[in-house]
Amino acid sequence: MLFRLRLLIAFLFPLLLLTDCGIRQSDDKFATPNRLEKSGSPYLREHADNPVDWHEWSTEALEKAKNENKPLIISIGYAACHWCHVMEEETFMDTAVARIMNENFVSIKIDREERPDIDQIYLDAAQLISGNSGWPLNAFAMPDGKPFYAGTYFPKQQWIALLEQVIDAYKNDHHNVMKQAQALTDGIRENQSIAFSTDSVSIYNEKLYREIFKSWTSHFDYESGGLTGAPKFPMPVVWEFLLQYHHLTGDQQALQMVTTTLDGILKGGIYDVLAGGFARYSVDNEWRVPHFEKMLYDNGQLVSLYAHAYQVTNNPIYSEAILKTLDFIKNEMTSPDGGFYSSLNADSEGEEGKFYVWTKGEIENVLDSVAARLFIAYYNITDSGNWEGGKNILYRRTTKEDFALEKGMSAPVVTTILANAEKTLFGKRKTRIRPSLDDKILVSWNALMLKGYVDAYFALGDQQYLNAALENARFMDENILKRDGRLSRNYKDGESYIDAFLEDYALLAKAFIHLYQATFDIQWLEKARSMTEYAIAHFRDEESGMFYFTSTDAQNLITRRIETTDNVIPASNSVLAEVLFLLAEYYSVDRYAQMSYSMLSKMASLSKTGGPYYANWASLVGLVTYQPYEVAIVGRDALAKGKQMLRNYLPTALFMGGSEENLPLLENKGVNGRTIIYVCRNRVCKVPEEDVGKAMMQLSGKPPQ
Repeated sequence: MLFRLRLLIAFLFPLLLLTDCGIRQSDDKFATPNRLEKSGSPYLREHADNPVDWHEWSTEALEKAKNENKPLIISIGYAACHWCHVMEEETFMDTAVARIMNENFVSIKIDREERPDIDQIYLDAAQLISGNSGWPLNAFAMPDGKPFYAGTYFPKQQWIALLEQVIDAYKNDHHNVMKQAQALTDGIRENQSIAFSTDSVSIYNEKLYREIFKSWTSHFDYESGGLTGAPKFPMPVVWEFLLQYHHLTGDQQALQMVTTTLDGILKGGIYDVLAGGFARYSVDNEWRVPHFEKMLYDNGQLVSLYAHAYQVTNNPIYSEAILKTLDFIKNEMTSPDGGFYSSLNADSEGEEGKFYVWTKGEIENVLDSVAARLFIAYYNITDSGNWEGGKNILYRRTTKEDFALEKGMSAPVVTTILANAEKTLFGKRKTRIRPSLDDKILVSWNALMLKGYVDAYFALGDQQYLNAALENARFMDENILKRDGRLSRNYKDGESYIDAFLEDYALLAKAFIHLYQATFDIQWLEKARSMTEYAIAHFRDEESGMFYFTSTDAQNLITRRIETTDNVIPASNSVLAEVLFLLAEYYSVDRYAQMSYSMLSKMASLSKTGGPYYANWASLVGLVTYQPYEVAIVGRDALAKGKQMLRNYLPTALFMGGSEENLPLLENKGVNGRTIIYVCRNRVCKVPEEDVGKAMMQLSGKPPQ
């Protein structure tokens, strides 16, 4: 099918490589904002001053295209995307371009972060056509949304040439355009269909778990960390699996791969050493040159990952990264009512990374000579710059201790000098023009950050982190979660106007389960169960036992996909399968367990052969294979004892408790005047203990930290 698609595209659009069609920019002025002025998306509002007559995705826009017999232009991007801004400025602000688009198309602008369901359809279209996809994503479609061509960034003259070719093909070769649209739609549907395994649950055993890890080893970069090649994305879910694998098997190679990766990230420019927080990815294979946008979902997951790594290693550079990053989230990414904002732009003043980079002269002007000399050497600053335009990205090759040894200086002295220099430069950087903030609030991303705060609380014991998690959870409960378990996807300026997707239900349910373990407040577990029941009723495919990304209420989509591949954000189905498994443990509900086992059994072969892109499924294989510990703590001091135990890395332990016997495993376990710890497996408990150290020995063979 793909070969036929390419032949047809070449026939329809033979001039795609033209870069200049001789059309000059019009002198027309466009002063009236378009309809995107009223959008809730900051990204869409950036296009409100375009002369293009943009629509948001809606039934009305599709009906307009149908009634006027015009093809759709579906242009997709997001606020932190550098090339999205470039195309907006050089192309969509051009009145000659706008005239062509307005007269011949119905143009739709989409924020991919608000509508990942639509985004994935047209990403698949671009991938099928050229083997490439990304953002900005620009698709041409029939009035019903079936795409017949899609690509990414186009320079202005190339875009104009493409518009003219599409207009000609749509008018004069309409039959072939329709055939192309149907063939491409069939390809998208085929691409999104999954050949599920029919293996039984009995395949889950230690042999399979170990084979999964062995099958992945060729994907690892043993020198710089991460997965092989460039660009490098942090992929927290991969390293979470390796930490679990090390915990369950004792394999030191798995732990070394995690620490190599986490150390490499902290040395590279992808980590903001001045303010904390992580950029989305690095363009090189050594983590040095970031794509400067900062995304909430990355930072939430990386906080969790560094918290878990700190619990395992007690490495102070990991705790420092947690502290700095959560300061960054508190100061720059948190709304007054406790929600978390989505992202910071890569650009400021029209230049990618300008806010973050330095010339050697700037550093020498800000710091005293001794601090400047050390800082310049440690962070690899040069006269010509280690990046573009004589600018420098701050990255390290070694630790502060080894650097001090190299310089023949005391490590504490060097550490103090560099720390003070970092504070001084951070203060100077605050005077610069800041990158723009995308202040919309997305449920799934907030859930990842909420969990990050809880994990930081477990690892470091700081009450302010639990308070931040609780404030966010209350915000979500009051503004996002409905009484029947239904969720909205987004929140902005007091409004939520998009129905939630499966990832929102799955990730928020998981975060609330995590929050329950930190508080023993049963309401969070009950809310997790409520939204999971809603997902079962409105997202589940009865035939496969998996869950669609969109609910039964979804409209105007040419297909409903079932997401199973773990990526930078884990797949919604893998997270929900885990949630079902956990709820089955807490509530002793066999129906949840059977759903989870059914989902996992269908992914068994892929978790082994599909590499790290099934990492969250692999973690669930570990949980099912080894079976979790159920830790029930009943009595007045339950929370304090739970907190003490949870300072340790315990990826396969579920904590429950309090002074009330409000879960099946808590029933009949209270003893007046005492706080008792029960360590159980498969609901069979060992000898009850009051001493935390003895309970920890039952749980892990190690005393508590």
